[in-house]
Amino acid sequence: MFSEGHLLGTDQLGRDILSRVIWGTRVSVAVGFAATLIAAIVGSAIGLVAGYAGGRTDNLMMRGIDMLMAFPYILLALAIVAVLGPGLMNALYAIAVVNIPFFARNVRGVTLGLAHRGFIDAARLSGKSPVSILLSEVLPNVLPVIVITMSTTAGWMILETAGLSFLGLGAQPPQADLGSMLGEGRAQLFNAPHVSIVPGLMILLLVISLNVLGDGVRDVLDPRLRSGALGRPGAITDIAKDRSSPMIKDGQKALSIAGLETGFVNGGHFTPAVRNVSLELERGECLGLIGESGSGKSVTALSVMGLVASPPGLIRNGAICLGDRDVLSMSETELTAARGARVAYVFQDPLTTLHPMYPVGRQVEEAITAHRRVGASERRKQAVALLDKVGIPDASQRAHHYPHQLSGGQRQRVGIAMALANDPDIIIADEPTTALDVTVQAHILELLRNLQRERGMALLFITHDFGVVSEICDRVAVMKDGEIVETGTTSAVLSNPQHSYTKRLIACVPELGQGADFLERVAGLFKRENGKATG
Repeated sequence: MFSEGHLLGTDQLGRDILSRVIWGTRVSVAVGFAATLIAAIVGSAIGLVAGYAGGRTDNLMMRGIDMLMAFPYILLALAIVAVLGPGLMNALYAIAVVNIPFFARNVRGVTLGLAHRGFIDAARLSGKSPVSILLSEVLPNVLPVIVITMSTTAGWMILETAGLSFLGLGAQPPQADLGSMLGEGRAQLFNAPHVSIVPGLMILLLVISLNVLGDGVRDVLDPRLRSGALGRPGAITDIAKDRSSPMIKDGQKALSIAGLETGFVNGGHFTPAVRNVSLELERGECLGLIGESGSGKSVTALSVMGLVASPPGLIRNGAICLGDRDVLSMSETELTAARGARVAYVFQDPLTTLHPMYPVGRQVEEAITAHRRVGASERRKQAVALLDKVGIPDASQRAHHYPHQLSGGQRQRVGIAMALANDPDIIIADEPTTALDVTVQAHILELLRNLQRERGMALLFITHDFGVVSEICDRVAVMKDGEIVETGTTSAVLSNPQHSYTKRLIACVPELGQGADFLERVAGLFKRENGKATG
């Protein structure tokens, strides 16, 4: 009962509850953390070995883990304590054992993804032993996962230990932890409820606090969470409320971009990826957007579609018009309607953009029905016709194939068929031939050019290859560091480039028979440019 000198009162034996709660919290936290550490060490070791070794070793270890996970963890803990006998240390061992599978599974999954990475292969080739590779190469990459799992599991281990003590299988009198105090107070629940309520509230506070701490540790150790990269992106790119919007006078162009500035927000700081980009694409024209990797080509194209992931993407300034419609003023519904119908996108790697679980014919059908109501039989007929149009042999049969059953060139043709499904005014092709061999590349370029001429579409072709530009493009725009540095007709830019960066790009295109002269000429261009920059 409450009395003078006892802030939280006393229990049935006259012992001060506050003192016992402080001591019991210390014991519960120590046992919970010790169980977490044991489970982490054993489980992580199993996960590392299983994930790295693979094959029969992985299979045997994981079957053992599966057997442990087949039992409800609290029942398994009760069984272990029943064998070992009641006691706080035995409860600690039981809780540690039943939580080993969670660490083993998590660590194995990460290790499997690392086992065949290039730096692991390099370590093997250097002669390192498997143990050395695990400790020096794999473990540092897995350690954040282990720490995060420990921080998010510790609270539950304290709760599980308290549960065993509550049942009389953990701490034994006169030893006290929060669970045993809760169990002892059960008999006085109606006469002196505070004897049970105080340790119960302390358990609740501990578990919640440790879970919040675990979330914080996860955020600190995962930079993607700090930058918002794993936040759920919106359906359209975020647009700054104070965006300046230049006036686009001519609404007859297929695509007009003026003063575009798109970037990424990280920690409240805006980093521009493209700055003051202005482009015009005539109807029926092919415009090549060329530049080295990281120059801002794809960000510009994705801004047109409103597909720059937000967060962290943000369009801060500029205007983008499809004909006379301002894309950046469209609602989500209007922009969704424009995608595929007015402007379509062909991505660089179709294997990552095609759904692996559905036949390619069904995916083309889905593109058709995104903007039109079509019956099932007619939809299938149109899908097969589109596949045939883009040069897929035996289109009616290949429509039932999955993406992995097609070659790289055929997958890219499927992507083009999906882009053509709703007869768009503009197709944006983002380096569609980069991953293809030279022969297939030529076929895809010929296909795109023929389709463009046949349908009168505008084509924005993104590439870093001047050879491709010379074959397919009417005009070219050169990008460097997020800015347009030169535009003009293809023949004019190739024959008489004005900007030094354009000259260097063209000079980097090799020709047969040049040998060492080619390397010396390219090196000379870069030396002159560096001399100007430092002077």
